[in-house]
Amino acid sequence: MSNTESEQEFFSRADKFIFLANEQCQNAISGKVSSSLLYAAARFSAYDMATKSDSASEMQKDKLEAIEFFCGRFREMLIENLDDYIANYDQYVSQSRDA
Repeated sequence: MSNTESEQEFFSRADKFIFLANEQCQNAISGKVSSSLLYAAARFSAYDMATKSDSASEMQKDKLEAIEFFCGRFREMLIENLDDYIANYDQYVSQSRDA
């Protein structure tokens, strides 16, 4: 999240992706939807990196740093969300089962 972006904007955008993933779960199991979402995130992250690079050789030079950045951020966010689900398991899981 950039310094100029509000948390509300960040989470609103994320919620739109989650809503779409939940819609996809009506026709596919959540594991398959999750895999597609991960692929989309990886593909878009590669695109994002490419648009910020001046050449393929610059992109190659920065590739390992980008991998470390994106994997590190994903790890942080996954840990945060796993901890949230652990702390709120009964509430979150009962809501998803009732939906």
